[in-house]
Amino acid sequence: MEPQIIAQAGTAVAGIDSNTIIRAASLIGSGIAVVGVFGPGIGIGVAGSRALEGMARQPEMAGKLLANAIIIAALMEALGLLAFVVAILLYLNGTKV
Repeated sequence: MEPQIIAQAGTAVAGIDSNTIIRAASLIGSGIAVVGVFGPGIGIGVAGSRALEGMARQPEMAGKLLANAIIIAALMEALGLLAFVVAILLYLNGTKV
């Protein structure tokens, strides 16, 4: 299905159609979406280091700290996986157009 152009702000460049623009935007968007994987990776590292620091300061709380750290890491990892899935979907959309 050919996308409709509602308004054109200037002259079109010869040889570039709307499918090429959509493909380029999808590939650029997938590259930007991959950046979203770095945030949860840094967050998991910080949370892990703080949990280990807390366990070293209060060894009697190690069980509770470990359980909380695992839950927090799982939630952060889910955000990283979501960003990765969005990047893959955008990339596949850009390669099939």
